[in-house]
Amino acid sequence: MSFIRKYWLSAVAILVSVVVFLVPFAFIVLTAFKDPKQASLLDFSWPQGNYLWGNIVEVVTTRNWMLVTAFVNSSILTVASVALLVIFGAMVGFVLQRRKTRLNGLIEFLILAGLMIPPAVVPTIWLLQGIQLFGRLHGLILIEVAYGLPFTILLYRAFISTIPRELDEAAIIDGARPFDVFFKVILPLLWPVTVTNIVVQSVAIFNDFTNPLYYLPGNANATVQLTLYNFQSQFNTSYNLLFTNIVLITIPPLIVFLFFNRQIVAGMTAGAVKG
Repeated sequence: MSFIRKYWLSAVAILVSVVVFLVPFAFIVLTAFKDPKQASLLDFSWPQGNYLWGNIVEVVTTRNWMLVTAFVNSSILTVASVALLVIFGAMVGFVLQRRKTRLNGLIEFLILAGLMIPPAVVPTIWLLQGIQLFGRLHGLILIEVAYGLPFTILLYRAFISTIPRELDEAAIIDGARPFDVFFKVILPLLWPVTVTNIVVQSVAIFNDFTNPLYYLPGNANATVQLTLYNFQSQFNTSYNLLFTNIVLITIPPLIVFLFFNRQIVAGMTAGAVKG
C-alpha cells in the first residue's frame, strides 16, 4: 500500500512539474512559429505555417541589430561577474572557515543580511553616480558581484569545512605561503562547488532583468532581457516576435543547465554529505 501511495505521489509531482514548466515553454515555442495575426490570438493552437525563420531574422535585425549587442553585453557581464564571485567568494569562505575571531559573528550576520534584506535601488543609484559608474557596464558588474556574494560565500564555506586542516598545515610545513596554500592546495579541491557557483550565478546574471533596467540605461548598454521591450508598446505587442525573442535568449541558460545539472546538485549537497 505504501509503495502504491509513493508511486502516485511521484506521478502527481511529475505531472505538476510538466504543467508548470513544460506547458508554458511549449506555448512560447508554438507562438514563435506563428504569423502576427495568429500569434495575437494567444491560444494553444498549432501554427498554420512555419514563420520561425522570418521571425528570427526580424528579431535579430530590429533596432540596428540590438539583440547582438545585447548578447555581447550580457556575455561580458556574466563572465566578469562570475569570475569575481568565484575568486572573492572562495577567499572569504576560506578565511571565515579557517580563522575564528570575535568578528566572525558580525561578518556572518552581514552575509545573512545580504541574503535577506532587499536591495535599496535609489541609494545604490546615488552611489554609482557619485563614483561615475552609473550607466556603465563595469558598474553593473560590481552590483551583480555584491548581490551574489553572500550566497557564494555560504556555499564555499560549507564545502571548505569538509576539507581537513591537516592539508593546510602540511603545506605550511613544506614552506608554502598563505596565498600558495589557498590557490595551490585548497582552490583545486573546490571544483565541485565552483562548478555549482558558476552555473547558478551565470544563469541568474544572464537572466537578470531588474538590475540592468535600474542601473544600466541606454540602448548601447542593453542586455538580452531588456530586448523584450522592442516588441511591446502601450497600444500594440508583436507576440510572434516577442516569443521568438524569448526563445532565443532562453537557449544559452537552458543549455548550461542541461549539461551541468548533475554538477549543480553535487555541489549544493557536497557540504552536507561529506564529513
